[in-house]
Amino acid sequence: MNRRNRLSISFIVAVALIFAAIAIPVYAQSAQKPVTLKVGANPIPHADLLNLVKADLLAQGIKLEVIEITDYVTPNLLLAEKQIDANFFQHTPYLVNFAAERKLSLESAGQVFVAPLGLYSRKYKKLADIPAGAVITIPNDPTNEARALILFQNKGLIKLAPDSGLKATIRDIIENPKKFAFKEIEAPQLPRTLDDAAAAIINGSFATQAGFFPARDNLMIEGSESPYANIVAVRKGDAKDWRVVALVKALQTEKVRQYLENNYSGSFVPAF
Repeated sequence: MNRRNRLSISFIVAVALIFAAIAIPVYAQSAQKPVTLKVGANPIPHADLLNLVKADLLAQGIKLEVIEITDYVTPNLLLAEKQIDANFFQHTPYLVNFAAERKLSLESAGQVFVAPLGLYSRKYKKLADIPAGAVITIPNDPTNEARALILFQNKGLIKLAPDSGLKATIRDIIENPKKFAFKEIEAPQLPRTLDDAAAAIINGSFATQAGFFPARDNLMIEGSESPYANIVAVRKGDAKDWRVVALVKALQTEKVRQYLENNYSGSFVPAF
């Protein structure tokens, strides 16, 4: 090997060592300090699922911080204010309606499961046992109120004005043979109304927190064909953030499907 070739090889090796010296600390630093992803979520099963995939995300360099929130308003406000990076508690119709009313720029990054809306009671075991004139409590947010009333209509218990659609309210009831008295209540408070009301329409997450087993304890419930799949929501433009993409992918796995089936037995239906 001549002198020129030896010098060329020495130069290449030196350059390679310089780049390696730069790359190794950068890699070590990223491995030691994963990037954070803050997600607001209702406790069951949303936070449970997020905690389930924490280790999977950490292996990808993402430290998932789960902030448990028990209402339907705060998560979107925190998201819009950039206090969290994403939230996981709602379905798309609710997000669209909430964002339009509050003039927020939010969007869905992917759907995970359906939490069927169901009717529950601590006084009656069957739907037919609920007497005429009984008080029924339902969610007071526009999306889920319409969803609850549509469930009653689908079961033949009431009839809604033809043009009410997905924005139906109790004022759109045109036929109510059993004269049920529907009362609008904030969704998280619905389980507490069961000490007085005959029954309540409750989201699967809040029903589970209240000790109900939705697949077993409902008097009536939405089917798995429900279009109201719970989603990961982000600020518009953030759906392609690599951390969000990784989160959604982690939540749409066989691991999550099996967890839902093994722990909730049909109460939450995978939507992927």
